[in-house]
Amino acid sequence: MTLDAAGALAIDPLLDDPGTRIVVCCGSGGVGKTTTAAALGVRAAERGRRVVVLTIDPARRLAQSMGIDSLDNTPRRVKDVEGEGELHAMMLDMKRTFDEIVEAHADPERAKAILTNPFYQSLSAGFAGTQEYMAMEKLGQLRARDEWDLIVVDTPPSRSALDFLDAPKRLGSFLDGTFIKLLMAPAKMGGRAGMKFLNVGMSMMTGTLGKLLGGPFLHDVQTFVAAMDTMFGGFRTRADATYRLLQAPGTAFLVVAAPERDALREAAYFVERLAADDMPLAGLVLNRVHGSAAARLSAERALAAAESLEEDPAEYAARGLAEGPQENLDEPGIVDQKPGKAGHRGPGAPSPEAEAGIDTAVATNADTDIDAGTHVDTDAGTDPNPDVDTEESVQRLTAGLLRLHAERMQVLAREQRTRDRFTALHPEVRVTEVAALPGDVHDLTGLRTIGERLAAGGSPAGAS
Repeated sequence: MTLDAAGALAIDPLLDDPGTRIVVCCGSGGVGKTTTAAALGVRAAERGRRVVVLTIDPARRLAQSMGIDSLDNTPRRVKDVEGEGELHAMMLDMKRTFDEIVEAHADPERAKAILTNPFYQSLSAGFAGTQEYMAMEKLGQLRARDEWDLIVVDTPPSRSALDFLDAPKRLGSFLDGTFIKLLMAPAKMGGRAGMKFLNVGMSMMTGTLGKLLGGPFLHDVQTFVAAMDTMFGGFRTRADATYRLLQAPGTAFLVVAAPERDALREAAYFVERLAADDMPLAGLVLNRVHGSAAARLSAERALAAAESLEEDPAEYAARGLAEGPQENLDEPGIVDQKPGKAGHRGPGAPSPEAEAGIDTAVATNADTDIDAGTHVDTDAGTDPNPDVDTEESVQRLTAGLLRLHAERMQVLAREQRTRDRFTALHPEVRVTEVAALPGDVHDLTGLRTIGERLAAGGSPAGAS
């Protein structure tokens, strides 16, 4: 079974469809969700849509890539976007979003009491699940404004990709749960009757909590609960509304993963969860896939050739093996880079690496990278045996490059096996592959490149 069992994921039709209003990029941490979300935003904007990208990435790489000094809770327009569309970007400010909810749903006096409450300040800054809940809240706010054609969401870097769907319900259940209702009861009863109820009916519980948490902390919680009384139902209502929004036909989930066992296992769990919750899955973005233009040269052949080259040159020649590896390397299309760019190795002679078709970027620095203890002296006047020394050095260099190629081919094989296992479990999932770049993305040009690779899909050279 191959990765194309369900067909390739077509990114451009998804972004161009006016019915697509929300794209959610999800997956485990470190797989490139933020870069993928930003690249999708740039591509959609340059194809004519008015886009806002919401990121929850604490590293702030999105702002740097888009040329914005900083991102905050307000969408900011990205300059230098080509085409007729517009691109805006923002970073979730978890506490500020929570403050906005309080200010919007409480009168000024009660809002002030809540915002200055120590328990609220702790809850809004780092309570488990608050970040994911506030991401859902902000998504609901953006969609309600109806100011953008497309909202691209970069989900929080949680330990589990499932937290984005689970946390809002967990926080809503906490704020609307039995424990909170018990704490609210004395305030609702009021006066001495309430205190009598608290002292008689909850004395054991409050005594235990007081010892564990401290009396002042418990008082802060009760004060917070009393002030938030009228707002608790709203948290659950809004969470449910946003959850339904995620299930709507205008939403598309893209699961982002690297071609690694743990990342694809997490992606498989997420695919199953989305199906169980009736969430619309568009497909899988397989990020940072390695490829090679020299895929016809297998790891086994490369290692065998390297071992032959590393033998004693005289014995190597006597056994008639000197031409074997060279013939293999002379095959067209067998190397990663085109020949002709290797550094100058001797007066009047082309580079042996270029003639062999070896990766020129590596070959240029091979004298120091592969064998730091070997110095190749190309001045024939200072070396009594220049041809012998040069030949030995070239053989070492070629052997080292062949071993590098063998390692690359082993990586490709491992990635292919991992992809095949995922496809065997979920043949219905459409996939687009993004070839690995040599470095990180730092600007709009890099994001455009990622967008082009997302749209092109398919397998990198030698990866299939």
